[in-house]
Amino acid sequence: MDSSLISRFRKKTQEIFTWLGGFFYGMMFYEYVRTFRRDRADLEHLFVLISFGDLLGVPILPPYYSMRLLPYIVPLLNRWKRRMLRERDLLDRIG
Repeated sequence: MDSSLISRFRKKTQEIFTWLGGFFYGMMFYEYVRTFRRDRADLEHLFVLISFGDLLGVPILPPYYSMRLLPYIVPLLNRWKRRMLRERDLLDRIG
């Protein structure tokens, strides 16, 4: 009986600390992390555009260098194509 009470107390305190950690993370760091992730994605997409722009008709680098970088870029290509070819309007940049 006593051990079950202690285990429930430990579980409840762990839940409280997890909730508090998430609360303080959201209150202090969430916007920074979101901004950094968006900036990283923008730079990543810019890099892919510079190196593989010929897929969209923007030849910038010679194909030799693009082929050398291809194994590292393959996981990003589908997301990149979808983002580059997506229709945008002026309100997308505001949000």
